[in-house]
Amino acid sequence: MQDLFLERKKKICELLEDPRYVPMKEKELAVLMQVSPKERPELTRALNALVEEEKIVRTRRGCFVRAKEKIRTGIFSGNARGFGFVTVKDEPNDFFIPQEYVGSALHGDTVTISALPVRRGQRPEAKIVAIVNRAVTQVVGTYQEHENFGFVTPDCSQPLPDIFIPREGQKNAADGVRVVAQITDYGDGIRSPQGRITEILGFSGDPGVDVLSVVRSFELPEAFPEKTRNQAERVAKEVSSADCAGRRDLREVLMVTIDGEDARDLDDAVSLTEKDGLFYLGVHIADVANYVQENSALDWEARKRGTSVYLADRVIPMLPPALSNGICSLNEGQDRLALSCLMQIDAAGNVVSDEIVESVIRVDRRMSYSQVKRILEDRDEALIGRYRPLVPMLLQMERLSGILREKRKKRGGVDFDFPECKIELDAGGNPLAIVPYERSVATRLIEDFMLAANETVAQHFYWMEIPFLYRTHEKPDPEKMDQLSLFLCNFGYRFRGGSHPGKLQKLLEQVQGTPEEGMISRLTLRSMKRAAYTTECIGHFGLAAPYYCHFTSPIRRYPDLQIHRIIKEFLRKRLSEERMAHYRELLPEVARHASATERRADEADREVQKMKKAQFMEAHIGEEYEGVICSVTGWGLYVELQNTVEGLIHVSSLTGDYYVYDRERCELVGERTHNRYRLGQKLRVRVAAADRIARTVDFVPVLGE
Repeated sequence: MQDLFLERKKKICELLEDPRYVPMKEKELAVLMQVSPKERPELTRALNALVEEEKIVRTRRGCFVRAKEKIRTGIFSGNARGFGFVTVKDEPNDFFIPQEYVGSALHGDTVTISALPVRRGQRPEAKIVAIVNRAVTQVVGTYQEHENFGFVTPDCSQPLPDIFIPREGQKNAADGVRVVAQITDYGDGIRSPQGRITEILGFSGDPGVDVLSVVRSFELPEAFPEKTRNQAERVAKEVSSADCAGRRDLREVLMVTIDGEDARDLDDAVSLTEKDGLFYLGVHIADVANYVQENSALDWEARKRGTSVYLADRVIPMLPPALSNGICSLNEGQDRLALSCLMQIDAAGNVVSDEIVESVIRVDRRMSYSQVKRILEDRDEALIGRYRPLVPMLLQMERLSGILREKRKKRGGVDFDFPECKIELDAGGNPLAIVPYERSVATRLIEDFMLAANETVAQHFYWMEIPFLYRTHEKPDPEKMDQLSLFLCNFGYRFRGGSHPGKLQKLLEQVQGTPEEGMISRLTLRSMKRAAYTTECIGHFGLAAPYYCHFTSPIRRYPDLQIHRIIKEFLRKRLSEERMAHYRELLPEVARHASATERRADEADREVQKMKKAQFMEAHIGEEYEGVICSVTGWGLYVELQNTVEGLIHVSSLTGDYYVYDRERCELVGERTHNRYRLGQKLRVRVAAADRIARTVDFVPVLGE
């Protein structure tokens, strides 16, 4: 019977593939195929089976036609064992790519795939049909020399194959040196990719080579083109009386900059007065758009970079130093051009009136976060005396900051006020310590004022219905919130749902001051979606803000610079229909590219952090620490220490039993002992190994835990 059923399916497929076939309904097919009334149920069963297998399709008119092969496009994620997965937008599951169907695809490539026949109970599988876009064009790694050829072993964390280097592509590289290799041939999945060495970085122990390797692997642009540098030098002239014409003169307004001690690009200043129950807050932002004209060499370079990149031992700026550290930096006592957001705020924290103006300003004092903290929190008498003319304004700022923060809290905004860490390096780039960033009343008040300005500007221009760039943040994925809930249960916290930011804020208030505060705060942050730049104002979930944009950092973020241009054109009444059409066409790509370069900068920073943390732990191998399980996988447990170092306990290190991964409960379970390792569980671990090149740290559990 089964053979007859398969034969019937085969005949149906052959008929539908015949070029003379025209779409027919089941009854018409039965007549054509001479199927008797008695055999009709079997024909129906065969047709339904073929539809389920996606070999044929039933049209809306009830006719049957051959199914066209559905080609999907997605991002390939490779695995060191040869297979991989493709993530397709709007598809509920990733597609598994068996090794024989990977071909020359490398991790991160955009590929097209064709689905393979579905096996009952198995995840969907596919084969890669074509490479749409190569994510990897060059690799950074260690050169291994052989007699007539060599190989570059990539040192990044992604599973990339070794790159074959023929003799003519070696560039006199020595064995064991770190190099950049350009891929010239991607191979075919059997034959290795081939490349040529384009740059020799130095040996692993040489100062700065490790971070430079990350810079090259993410293809971050460092040196500015000569044309861009020259243009920056030409436009970076001191403010003249002609520059001030038509601007609001705010040079007599008392204002300060408050930044870190080592900051050099000071792009925001603040002023505050209080009168008749209203706070008059001014947020004054460097008018970078005055110096970076649209479609100039400076503009194209800034747009390409998208953002400044801050790494452990260096900054890669978006704009040349002549601008970022010079004429666009709001230096103390110097006239500077600015865009000022002037807000009137009532005692409840509501912005009752606002005005955005082109201005000329002069900062009275440059202050640091630590100085303001010592004045407002520590009541340092010597410092209070030194800055006596500013103290009344600083006290008002402290009060307004508290009001704004309380208002944001009431509407449900999430305040991730947890201790982040920074890595202190010596002159050679070696990590000395991992210490918490200091957060204080000073950092909070600047943050509150910048948020207020960003929201005010976004709302102001949203209601004018002109093209604009917004900073948006979608609601979290319910599955991620379920995983977070599971993690929190192991700490004794009850958390249900995360569709409203207020619930997340209540959670963070619960853990405040506890030993697990930093870990839970970081995991909560990771459970949320990434913020992005968009042309549609869909709100910011984390801030519980219906309107939000980035206005306050045009020196280091291209979207801020872009909206400054729009604002200035509006203020000067030059935003014609033609210019509006221009921005409607331009802004979607600006938003996409800025979001992508921001992700690249964040990923590069994370890789450097992982590298330096691994290097730090190399000096602590054999030492024991208290940690918490922050992730559970089929291959082991990831444990985070109090200093934020994360390491892996491989499942093979969990001796005395065979452990199985329970995906639903997200835990490892011993088959014989029934021991369980779960999210949030505290463990005592010993540092077994650390590898700064692989950016990994390995732990083993201490006996008795």
